[in-house]
Amino acid sequence: MIHQVHKKPAFCSILILLQGILGLGALIGGGALIISPDGTLIQMPISLLKYSPFSNFLIPGLILFFILGVYPAIVTFSLIYEKPLPFVTTLNFDQSMYWGWSHSLYIGFILILWITIEMYLIRGIGFVHVLYIILGLSILAVALIPSVRKYYDVSKNT
Repeated sequence: MIHQVHKKPAFCSILILLQGILGLGALIGGGALIISPDGTLIQMPISLLKYSPFSNFLIPGLILFFILGVYPAIVTFSLIYEKPLPFVTTLNFDQSMYWGWSHSLYIGFILILWITIEMYLIRGIGFVHVLYIILGLSILAVALIPSVRKYYDVSKNT
């Protein structure tokens, strides 16, 4: 556990909520694309892939499910329970910060990159793209709020 005395700031709860929303949505959406690679389950026309390297939604669904679904779900639980995980800690760019915080930043950047590539490949932009860009930016912004950074700073709290 990171903290034994310090109360978790409200913005930490917001970061957890944002990660949870992303993870749950991507698990559902990615799962639907894996189950139905032709897109019919979520009424997504295969014609969207016309300019992409994919003939169906299976690979995008797998990426969505694991990278933007499972990964944020794990990070969400890490931010709630604050347990060390040696493997992912080694991937932490700032060892003074709790790994779940650093991985929140990674996820924010990955989401923005994913949506940007998706918009390029489908040669269009929709309302959902704007929402997910805002979600990615929000994850980054909330993670960088000083009270959140201070809370997840393991060098000062051990």
